[in-house]
Amino acid sequence: MPIHLDELDVMLEVEGSGSALLVACNMCAGASLAMKEKRPFLEFFRSLLKSPPLERHIRRLSRQLSEKGVKTKKFKSGVIQQFFLCLWTSRERKRLREYAKEYEAVIVLGCDSAIETVVESVKGTGCKVIKGMEVAGIMNTKPRFHLPCNISFEESKIIPICDRHCKQAREESIREGHY
Repeated sequence: MPIHLDELDVMLEVEGSGSALLVACNMCAGASLAMKEKRPFLEFFRSLLKSPPLERHIRRLSRQLSEKGVKTKKFKSGVIQQFFLCLWTSRERKRLREYAKEYEAVIVLGCDSAIETVVESVKGTGCKVIKGMEVAGIMNTKPRFHLPCNISFEESKIIPICDRHCKQAREESIREGHY
């Protein structure tokens, strides 16, 4: 159940910064972009444990930022950490903190929990944390394995996340047969 994320335009937020570190959650950001592009989430033999749609997004974003004079680099985390930014260990957070000291901004490609991880990690470094994606809901999807060792999603839907009042309205709608 990855959280579905939509990309945000970060150009105005980055304005005035000369450098930005890109920090991405492979699971939710990668799954969201794969669903949007209708392309495989993982292609083990081509990209091992990286999500090709996420890597393409990072390259596009880096190119756009470079055109604006912003130097970028993608933060490379450990195998497990690259999939779940919200589950980073203290050690990985310290690693990010050390890397971030060399940048003016950190752009987070992940959910609000990922942003919190980064904010906590870079506290006191002077880095501006920029939200690169926003939560749109939770993915409801069927994973599909296909040769040569690719994982895709099919019949995907975005289920909105809502508060108690929204849930009550949805339940009423279900009872009335409108959902």
